[in-house]
Order: sequence, then structure tokens, then C-alpha cells
Amino acid sequence: MNHFHVDEDITKAETLPAAFYRDDEVFEQLKNRVFGHSYQWFGAIDDLLPQESYVKPLMFIEGFLEEPFFLRKDIANGLTCFSNVCTHRGNLIFHHECVSKRITCGYHGRTWKTDGSFKFMPEFKEAENFPRACDHLKAFKTSQLGSQLFVGIDPDFDIEQVLSKMKERIGFLPLDEFKLDSSQSKDYLVNCHWALYCDNYLEGFHIPFVHEDLNAALDYGSYTTELFENGSLQIGYSSGGEEVFELPVGHPDYGKDVAAYYYWLYPNMMFNFYPWGLSVNVVRPISKNKTRVLFRSYVWDESKLSAGAGAVLDKVEREDEFVVEGVQKGVQSETYHSGRFSPSKEQGVHHFHRMLSKVLSS
Repeated sequence: MNHFHVDEDITKAETLPAAFYRDDEVFEQLKNRVFGHSYQWFGAIDDLLPQESYVKPLMFIEGFLEEPFFLRKDIANGLTCFSNVCTHRGNLIFHHECVSKRITCGYHGRTWKTDGSFKFMPEFKEAENFPRACDHLKAFKTSQLGSQLFVGIDPDFDIEQVLSKMKERIGFLPLDEFKLDSSQSKDYLVNCHWALYCDNYLEGFHIPFVHEDLNAALDYGSYTTELFENGSLQIGYSSGGEEVFELPVGHPDYGKDVAAYYYWLYPNMMFNFYPWGLSVNVVRPISKNKTRVLFRSYVWDESKLSAGAGAVLDKVEREDEFVVEGVQKGVQSETYHSGRFSPSKEQGVHHFHRMLSKVLSS
């Protein structure tokens, strides 16, 4: 029996039980079964690789799923992403970001071509059946939304299908012109399970009760949720007099006063588009009761930063933290087992819970 079954019919379904958020074994299972088969966001390519032959070593999810890889860009190969582990004895090839025209391990001198294929290894002339296919560097998958880079180490879905759904609505925006604004960017430590943070993001049901300023900017009655495979979209419409998108003729929402597009990409990424630009929120698990949330703002029109749904992001975040930290404490109670979904307001949460349920039952 699957203890984490979530009925596909939202009118009958119960939420994931409290045990899902409390169980150490489940938390560990999710590390590889969910995140190990996901894509993760790493930022704008020009910020990561500012010049030719620049190398950027990274971990897939720092402190949680530490799969080492490096990014590199050159004229011959374009953007490449390879495992940062030497195929000889497992040493890290690059320890720091640098400019390098070669890929050589500093331990015993094993060298690869810039396309990741094996090139040279000293003192191996007598080795039989060498080099083997596994002596090449493993390439990891990459994808882009404008300049924003995604990496997958062993993804089990095609992120291009997800990004295509996003482009249907935000494809008219000059995404390559969005620039990182460090003054509008920060990390938050939240005392809750990472999935509880996502649960909260995936519904606007709580807005009138938790976010006074945001509720004033949005028309709660017209707030909508659309579901698609490995993601969802929430659309916030202006309550009147607020900053809205100037949508082109032929756009799916042409003629409507859209204040915000809130995209969630499975399992832990949020892309919030406002008339001023983009706020990226990435939820990174630390433990079953602690989460790091990265906020990175990419600004296109500074004149619109102080108005509309995207004007008070820090305040909204603090309000959300208060709620999810309360839920984290509540799901520890022996009196709480599971809840129900609002069929009209919590479709996004149900969609997410169904996806997690399927992973745990497979």
C-alpha cells in the first residue's frame, strides 16, 4: 500500500500526510528520486562565464546533492557542461573558477579535449583496453530560457517542453536584456521542509489572509491557475491602477490587466515575471526542517520596481515564512494527519502532491 497516495480527483483527494514532512527516510529518498532526476537553475550565462575559455566549477545543490560539474564556454564548442570528477582516481579537476584553455587534472596529469573526450594520460602506454568510453568526461544536459541556464545531471523529463509552455506567455519579453540586480537579491533561511515552502507558493488562496499589500495590488476574484506537465502557472491580475504588462496583439492574455505571471517548475523553482523584470526563487533543502531560498532579481525596467505586485517582495517573503514555519510546527502534531484541497483554489498544490506521490510509489 502506498501511504502517500494522492487521488487524481481533487474533489476526493487528501493532501500528503504529515508523515511525509516528518520522516527522515522519505527526505533522503526525495534527494535522489526527485532532485537527482531534475533540472536546476544556475543563473544568467554571462554572469557565470564572463569571458572566453572561462571555467566555473559548481555543485548541483550545495550542501544537499553535491554532484560536482563545471561549465565552460569557447568558440569551438559553445557552452559545455561536464562532470568535474577525474576519470582516473576521482579527483576534482577544477577547484576554483578560472580561465583555462585546457582541461587537465592536477593530480596525475590526465587531460581531455575541450569537447570532454579523453586526450592524454602519462605513464599509461602499457595499459590495455585504454582509453575506455568511461575515461571521457560525462556531459550533463543544459537548457536555457533567454540567458538563464538550467542543468540536469540525470533528468527524467524534457525541460524544453516546460520552457515552451512558459514562452507562450513571456516569450514577448526581451529576456536577454534582463540584468541581475544584486541589491534586490538575497538568500533566506526558512525553518520548514522544502516541500511546505513549495506548497505555499503554489496557491493564491492565502493571499487575502496573509499578504495585505499584495492583496491590494491583485484582483483575488480573477486569480487563476493553469497546470501543465512538470510545472504550473498562476496569473495575478491587477486590481486597477497598478503596473501591468503591455501585452502585444495576439498574446493569449491580450486586453487583460496582468500584473504578474508566477511560474513553478518541478520540483523547486519559481520564476515570477513582473512588468519590471524577473524574480527567480529557488528552494534548496538543507534538512527536513530547514530550507534555503534564493531570491535573484533580474531587472529590465527600473522605473516599475516600486509599484504593483512585484513591489514588496521582501515583505511578502517574510509573511510567507511566518506561515510556513507555523505549518512546519503544526505537522509535527500527533493530532494532524492530512488535509483536503480546495477544488477551486489549490489545484497547484494538488498537482505537486500528485507528482511527489507518484515518485514515492514507483
